[in-house]
Parts: sequence; C-alpha cells; structure tokens
Amino acid sequence: MNRVCSLVILLFISSIGSISESQAADWSQFRGPSGNGISTSTGLPTEWSADKNIIWKTKLPGHGSSSPVLFGNQVFLTAYSGYGLKVDDESNPNELRLHVIAVNRENGEIMWDESVPPLNQVQKITKRIVDHGYASGTPACDETGVYAFFGTSGVVAYDLKGKLKWRADVGDGTAGFGSASSPILYKDFVIVNASIESDTVYALHKKTGDVAWKAENIVKAWTTPTIVDLPNGKQELVVNQKYQILGFDPDTGEKLWTCEGIQDYVVPVVIQNEGILYCLGGRSNRSIALRPGGRGDVTKTHKLWEVNVGANVTSPVYYSGHLYWASDRGIAFCLNAENGEVVYKNRLPTKGRLYASIVLADEKLYITTRDNGVVVLKAVPEYQELARNEIETDENLFNASPAISDGSIYLRTNDYLYRIANRN
Repeated sequence: MNRVCSLVILLFISSIGSISESQAADWSQFRGPSGNGISTSTGLPTEWSADKNIIWKTKLPGHGSSSPVLFGNQVFLTAYSGYGLKVDDESNPNELRLHVIAVNRENGEIMWDESVPPLNQVQKITKRIVDHGYASGTPACDETGVYAFFGTSGVVAYDLKGKLKWRADVGDGTAGFGSASSPILYKDFVIVNASIESDTVYALHKKTGDVAWKAENIVKAWTTPTIVDLPNGKQELVVNQKYQILGFDPDTGEKLWTCEGIQDYVVPVVIQNEGILYCLGGRSNRSIALRPGGRGDVTKTHKLWEVNVGANVTSPVYYSGHLYWASDRGIAFCLNAENGEVVYKNRLPTKGRLYASIVLADEKLYITTRDNGVVVLKAVPEYQELARNEIETDENLFNASPAISDGSIYLRTNDYLYRIANRN
C-alpha cells in the first residue's frame, strides 16, 4: 500500500512538473510572461520564406496590430472588422466588430472567433488610426481565460472555450494615435493602463470585471504596465508616463514612489534585470535606468543614468550586460546597460518604420520591420546580421511583435497568422 501511495505521489509530482514546464513555455502576454521580450526556447529558425519553414498559415477574420499570445494548445489574438479598413470608409462606425480569436497552435485551425460591438462612440477613422487599426492591444491569458483591451470599447473577458465572461468600460477619451496599451495579469487582477481613455490605471477582478482599485492622473502613457521583482521577494507595478516613472503596490494601487522621467509621451514597455529598470520613450528618444523599491521622490537616490538615445514606440531587451532594441526609425541599438554608453548604432535594411518590438531567443535578436521582413541579428555587442526573412506572398504590414514558444515563432500580419519553425 505504501509503495502504491508513493508511486501515485511521484506520478502526481511528475505531472505537476510537466505542466509547469509547459506553462513556462507559453507566451501569455505582450512581450512574453515577464514582459521582457525574452524566450528560453531553443532550436528556432534563422531563415524562412513563403515556401520555407512555414508550418501553417491562417487567414484571420479581421485586421489588427496586436501580437499573438499562447496558452496550452491555443494561440489568441485580436482583430477588428466592419469599419475602419481604409481612411475614406463610408460605412457606419457602429458596424465595427471587435474580435478575440483562438487558433489551434498545432494545425492553425480557428477554434473560435467571438466578437462584440463598440461600447462607446467609435473614434473617427483617420490616416493615423487606419495605420494600425482598432485592435492594437495584445490580449493576456491564463487558465482562467483570455482578456483583451479595445480602448474606448473597454476590456472584454472570455473563458478558454470562447464564452463571454464580462465587459468593463474604462473610459471614452481618445487621442490622435488611438489606443495601444495591453492588459497584464497579476494574481486575481487584470491590470489595464487606460491613460488615454480616462487618465487611469485599473485593476479589475478576473471573475467579474469589477474594479478592485484604480490609480488616477496617469499622463500621456500608451505603455503596457510592468510587474517588477524586488530583491526582498516583493513586487511592484511600474508605469512609465510623461514626466514621471511611477511605482505602485499592485495589490492595492497605492503609489509608492516617483522618479523624474521622460519629458514626453511614453509608449515602450519598462523592462527589468536583476533589480534594475530600463525605461525608453519620447519623440526625442531617451533612456533611463533606475532601481525600484524606494519611497517618495527617488530621482536623486535611485536613478542610475539617463542618455539621449532610445525609442519612441518600440521596447528593448536585456541580454548579457547590454540593452538591444530597434527604434521605430529603423535603427538598431546596443547599449552598455551599466552606464548607458552606445556600443553600436546601425541602420537596418529597411526603408519603412517599425512598430513591433525586438524579441530575444536562442541567442538571436528578431526585429520585425513593417514592410521589409524580419531581420535576425546575433545577440552580441557587435552588429552581426544573420538573415532577413520576407514572406513574398504576403503584402500586408507586419505591425505585431512575434510570440515564441517551444521552438516556434508566431508571426502576425494584418490578414494572416503564421507558425514558423525548423522543419525536420
């Protein structure tokens, strides 16, 4: 009997371990589980094309700039249809539909596609809006479901089978560029930066969508919030906004500290490594390094360095003592993370701008350009281009950042979702 019990316990522990490994491989929110744009996956392809290393290609039921995310055997992403596909669209804005889509990660089949109408008045279509559309925020997912943010149309929650759980209104304010931030999950909360819609960060209960707490006076921030780990084992929520970088208690929304930040609006995500935060932003492009964990104004005590290089839209990665990113102006940067000194600055082989953020995996940097393919660099402090990959049969823009899991790259264009991997 004891042997049987021991065997059962061992099998149970083994099953937990395999589940944990599987979940660890998931890319469950914008820029991966930690928000740092880093995957531990190996064996990834360096080269691909329309007829090389494409495992499957799926036509999507709408356009969108959001990135794919993964949980279990499902790939989730958002899209929009019915209105706003071109600047001179004369259709009724109320015909807009906002989609959350689940795709089978093994074969690319659409498992479910659910959509909702607008919640508030639809922002008028303009050249700037049509450039990225009404589905820019990347969803977040876990075992409780998938959560998506559609700007003035609020937050929507589905279970993993596509059943609508709730919708939440987080404001109806607009700005020229539209909405861009993505939700993140923390314990029982969905945390959403609705700076553009209501100057507020909301923590919503996963089960109901009710407000758990909110932090107001969030200024000109299109950025996705970041949960950061402190040396004492505690965590903070960090939001980078115009003029200030802010630290909050993620359980209560209490503001803990402020640091003088970038004197312009902010889009890039704050990343962390070993107790240091790296913050980019502003049209003039700046970068700041600081330590979290302080109280009050920590500008003089916790800011480590500030330099006049950075990115307006795209987010960086940290690897082996260096920061890497590709700015929206098409320039690849490498900085010494200790002091902010530029190690290299190199123009990428693209004429267009970049909206997608760099991702790191398998000692390679993947940089998605809008209209000139994906550039692959070696992750070393010297510019070494390994490949530039185009899918010649797809003329859509590549606005979304890739998702990486279990040896595969999931890449989205306006019309299609791809799974890319080395074929045996």
